Amino acid sequence: MNLKSIKSDNLLGIKHGFFTRLGGVSSNIYSGLNCGLGSNDKQESVHQNRMLVAKFLDIRRSQLIFVHQIHSAKVITIRDKPTKPLKGDAIVTNSKNLALSILTADCQPVLFADKKNSVIGAAHAGWKGAFDGILQNTIKSMCKIGADIDQIYATIGPSISQKNYEVGPEFFERICKNKKDNERFFLRGRSDRFHFNLVEYSLHQIEKTGVQKVDFIDSCTYQNPNLHFSYRRSVHQSENDYGRMLSTIMLEA
Repeated sequence: MNLKSIKSDNLLGIKHGFFTRLGGVSSNIYSGLNCGLGSNDKQESVHQNRMLVAKFLDIRRSQLIFVHQIHSAKVITIRDKPTKPLKGDAIVTNSKNLALSILTADCQPVLFADKKNSVIGAAHAGWKGAFDGILQNTIKSMCKIGADIDQIYATIGPSISQKNYEVGPEFFERICKNKKDNERFFLRGRSDRFHFNLVEYSLHQIEKTGVQKVDFIDSCTYQNPNLHFSYRRSVHQSENDYGRMLSTIMLEA
């Protein structure tokens, strides 16, 4: 099966893609394009899947740049290919031919581009990263290397929908403590449960910075098992692990 990369109209003119699980060589619970070396999948299969992504993008495998994601608000600014592993949850650059890459499976992959000033960013934003400011920090880091707020476009890729993101009262309290306005991102569920709208919450975080050209890919990772990997779905199905999808963006020379 061929690889499927979802494109954003917001990012036209910039090489990018939100890859699904379609295609690839992994099998069993990782079936398809699992790009996560942190999974228990066969490492050779993951490396081959990453090679397939590079081939699809018509770049070298070594041009795919990753960070070790830690659910933080830390942004890494790079000029050249890193020579050692980096920990953080977003990458920004104004250098050409570096494909900034993020891995997700319910969390949000968020791609940013200032086409006019040739600055790009990629962020991994789960609830914790979004709450702690990873999206705002990515935009600030882009501006430090030449981006203009008015020129930044952003797209949130496939992630878990509100319908499938059930949380407990302690989560609600944490997000809404001293921020009553955040209650609008929740719907009441069964008993004491709530459903959290991670996408709308993140759109709000981005728009607060002054970035107005932002959209999202309306495709729920949880409810589309043939298209997406999902951490939460794997838990509900009592699977012992899950695959990761790759999203990437690159400035071409």
